[in-house]
Amino acid sequence: MKAERIKVTVGVCGGIAAYKSVELVRLLQDAGYDPHVVMTAAAEKFVTPLTFAAISGHKVITSLWSEEAGTGSAEEDPEGEHSSVEHIQAAQSTRLLVVAPATANMLAKFAHGLADDFLSTMYLATTAPVIVAPAMNVNMWEHSAVQANVATLRARGVKVIEPGSGYLACGMVGGGRLAEPASIVTAVAEMLAEGTEDEAWRQERRDFTGEMVLVTAGGTREPIDPVRFIGNRSSGRMGYAVAEAAKRRGARVVLISAPTTLPCPAGVEVEQVVSVEDMRAAVMAQLNEATVVVMAAAVSDYRVKDVADRKMKREGAQAISLELAGTVDILREVVGRRRDGTLVVGFAAETEDVVANGRGKLERKGVDAVVVNDVSKEGIGFDSEQNAGSFLTKDGTVEFPVMSKVEMAERILDEVLKLRVGTAH
Repeated sequence: MKAERIKVTVGVCGGIAAYKSVELVRLLQDAGYDPHVVMTAAAEKFVTPLTFAAISGHKVITSLWSEEAGTGSAEEDPEGEHSSVEHIQAAQSTRLLVVAPATANMLAKFAHGLADDFLSTMYLATTAPVIVAPAMNVNMWEHSAVQANVATLRARGVKVIEPGSGYLACGMVGGGRLAEPASIVTAVAEMLAEGTEDEAWRQERRDFTGEMVLVTAGGTREPIDPVRFIGNRSSGRMGYAVAEAAKRRGARVVLISAPTTLPCPAGVEVEQVVSVEDMRAAVMAQLNEATVVVMAAAVSDYRVKDVADRKMKREGAQAISLELAGTVDILREVVGRRRDGTLVVGFAAETEDVVANGRGKLERKGVDAVVVNDVSKEGIGFDSEQNAGSFLTKDGTVEFPVMSKVEMAERILDEVLKLRVGTAH
């Protein structure tokens, strides 16, 4: 059974940066959220609603009077009896509204309470947190009227993600570029963390300030020849979620990432690696500074003993044999070489006797905790937005029910803090 995902409404305004909103919706899905899209009429000139519908899995709202917005068109419902309340329903059901890109026109509407389309009407109707990510020409962004509107929105509690600087579509160089989608997703997670009633998300916390959290993520690859490799199904989502959560909570975070398609988390120091030996070298180079180590990567247990220097050719249906050798045990080496007081959390992906096998790893490796999950269950684990599992220590077990990997990352860090308090006594 899947956990209910948090609904995030993405408002898309008309501007060349609207194409980046497609990536934003995808990243929100990867982070475990349920994105719904509202587009202005101008936005449809740059990206079609069908594109967002295909990615989000939901109809896209484009008008107060369209069929998508209500139960019928304006002609079928001339009094607007049904469609006129859709903005209220959308406003009440969303947990957060993020507008990206936010044009100068939409910022002005929000600041002055104008409501002449679905997005501006929904903004007035919602009590959910609001994030705006402006994008426009540098002269427009720096204009006193725009800056006054931005100041008004900030004073009302709207989070404004400052645009970046660089080459703009108009050919000018300066501020006004839409913030990167990965940074916007981080801001979404931060704002939701401030507003929820759940223990792990109650408010933005800085309880990892002063910590250096070293995280591994992704699946390593061991070469067979220049083309092929031995790999695994890890997407890296769990490790990336832990890295992002630790950063939000004040830590300096170093992420050692095996190959993955995920964008680099904002504000996190990332080192890309491929093989087990690459990962070992990168981890050992950072270990002396780490106060917490979270080994979430799926590390290969075997490597090809003799890697071919040329692509191996298929000769008819002839079978081939590969001699495998064991790889270095990074986790065991980390435990043996860590500084006093450094906490080490391992991960175990199991398909049977899950908790028993996890406890076996806890004892064999000498780690402080093991997060173990059953990857044979549908909808959790490898390449999934959801996860579930058990946090095992020598003193007991904490069960994590099915939840988004973003939320599970927070829960893992909560348990790490409890271990930190325990080791202080």
